[in-house]
Amino acid sequence: MQDINKFINKIICGDVIDVMKKIPDGSVDLVVTSPPYNLKNSTGNGMKDGRGGKWANAALQKGYSHYDDNMPHDEYVKWQRNCLTEMMRLISEDGAVFYNHKWRVQSGLLQDRQDIVSNFPVRQIIIWKRAGGLNFNAGYFLPTYEVIYLIAKPKFKLAKKANVYGDIWEIPQEMKNGHPAPFPVKLIDKIISATNAKIILDPFMGSGTTAVSAINFKRDYIGIDISPEYCESAKKRIKIHQSQVKLF
Repeated sequence: MQDINKFINKIICGDVIDVMKKIPDGSVDLVVTSPPYNLKNSTGNGMKDGRGGKWANAALQKGYSHYDDNMPHDEYVKWQRNCLTEMMRLISEDGAVFYNHKWRVQSGLLQDRQDIVSNFPVRQIIIWKRAGGLNFNAGYFLPTYEVIYLIAKPKFKLAKKANVYGDIWEIPQEMKNGHPAPFPVKLIDKIISATNAKIILDPFMGSGTTAVSAINFKRDYIGIDISPEYCESAKKRIKIHQSQVKLF
């Protein structure tokens, strides 16, 4: 185990579980993250065969850097449960994990991620209503939302007056970002501003949005990503954002 100060306000490039294992127990106040969804393992979203030809222009069709998003489902579930176990170890007794994922239909049945989050202390499901998307399956309606599981330790409380927020958040997707699946800053701003967290971890940092949002509220961040390309891009974005914040 290492001193938490060695990780604060840094982007660490490496395997998510290996890096988290080096972070001390209970040293993080909040985790905000969205893992890869294993979309290329899907049978119903048209990504495998590019039905309609529309996926050819989508960043997700090209895939993530250094990760193919196509694991056998059982292996994916095991991996994500291991990730959540580490996240729960890292958060303090008044901490929480905001774990964003997407429900989907797989082989004609709803896959609601209960196989991932079951037996973790899920306190609430927040609906993130985005814009529409593409639906290649005539068997169900176009999905227009993702879910954020609030997985909380017993003493977790929201910041003063934040409990007046509803549990459906209508926030458009981020369109001007080179990452295949970026968080919108407004979404993370809403989460972080609703907590008293001082140290915020994103184990799948991607383009650096969680760090940008943490800076907006003068909080500390820790970012992890397996892709050297995304790590460098996030560092550059954070540096630019920090210089802009200092101007105001």
